[in-house]
Amino acid sequence: MQLVTDQIRNFLQYIAVQFIEFPAEAQLKVTELGPKRLRFKLVLRQSDVALLIGRNGFSASAIRGVLKSIAERDEVNVSLQIHSHEEEAEMQARERH
Repeated sequence: MQLVTDQIRNFLQYIAVQFIEFPAEAQLKVTELGPKRLRFKLVLRQSDVALLIGRNGFSASAIRGVLKSIAERDEVNVSLQIHSHEEEAEMQARERH
C-alpha cells in the first residue's frame, strides 16, 4: 500500500502546485483509516481552497477521479478533503474537547 500512498502523494503535490498561489503554505496529510483505506487532506490558504476546488467543484471532482483510478488498481479506497488552515484548526480543536 506504500506504493499507492506515494503515487497519490506525488500526484497531489504536483497538481496542487499547478492550481494554487501559495504552495509553500500547503500541507498534505495522509491518514490510514484501515486496511486499504486512505484519507488525504490538503490544508491550504483560504484563497487557494477556492482555486483548487474550482468553479462548481469541477477541479476537485476531476482530481478525486484521478485519485480513485490510481487507487483502484491496488483495490485501495481513497478520499480527499480540501480545507483551509482555519477550518483545520477548528476541527482539531473540536477533536481535543
